[in-house]
Amino acid sequence: MTQTDGHLLDDLDHRDHRRPPSDDLPDRHDHPAELLGHLTPRDSREQCEPDPRREELARRQADAAQWRDAFASLFDAVTFRHFEAFGVGPGWRCWEAGAGGTTVVSWLAKRVGPTGKVVATAADTSWADSPARPPVEVRVHDIAAQEPPGEGFDLVHARLVLGRVPDRERALRSLVKSLRPGGRLLVEDTDAALQPLICPDEYGPEQQLANRLRHGVRTLLADHGVDLAHGRTLPRLLRAAGLRQVEADACFPITSPACVGLEAATIRQLRRRLVASGLATDHDIDRHLSHISSGRMDLAAPALISAWGRKA
Repeated sequence: MTQTDGHLLDDLDHRDHRRPPSDDLPDRHDHPAELLGHLTPRDSREQCEPDPRREELARRQADAAQWRDAFASLFDAVTFRHFEAFGVGPGWRCWEAGAGGTTVVSWLAKRVGPTGKVVATAADTSWADSPARPPVEVRVHDIAAQEPPGEGFDLVHARLVLGRVPDRERALRSLVKSLRPGGRLLVEDTDAALQPLICPDEYGPEQQLANRLRHGVRTLLADHGVDLAHGRTLPRLLRAAGLRQVEADACFPITSPACVGLEAATIRQLRRRLVASGLATDHDIDRHLSHISSGRMDLAAPALISAWGRKA
């Protein structure tokens, strides 16, 4: 699942009922095996010929993997620092809500050990490319519509989740409901409006182009109902949900190879929509991708807001 500024790129297609009919690729929320089933050649002649749809799917999957890796490189250390401060250890029962990859789940599994449990849920669990083993349990789950996958959790973590569900209050109530008394909830989301530029140091035409394209990305997200200032609201939302000892902090990476990977994957995924909306040209995007691949640009990632509290 690919995201930008903390929101699923796929969501643009689902929210936009004007999706052009020529875009007939299968929905990437399907399981990979089902996707490949749609694209399986029917005879040996087809197997020898290029399949544009298969190639496009492969490019999308590669961009999604690059985005996940880059985001983990930038922000996993922030998440793990909070887990360590909470004292996550042997025997803890944890729910990783809206899991988008393996890094956080693996970290928790090592900490809780064989006497603990880690339930990882998401609407799309295709990132789990191998069967889960104890103490990990992976489930397909819709946080906005279904009851939590259990109660009495010592820790519930949701990263890049609340900002992309239609009923955030219901989803947050579900997270809180699943905690044991005294259990910890850590919610993390980006806030693209806190720092809207990809190049805070806009000293030349390359940086100006980058910031113009970032403005286009933010325009696309806003046009599809994305709250670009969601991250800053998390402390208030946690208090309103009844949590105590609420605190928050922010991480704002600037100049990292992972920032480059994040931006390249984002722009490639949104290229067609940026051009179709008149927010950029193919020439603009080609120039920008060339600029960022040079390694001479200082790119920033959106701020990640981490907010946590304890159930009464």
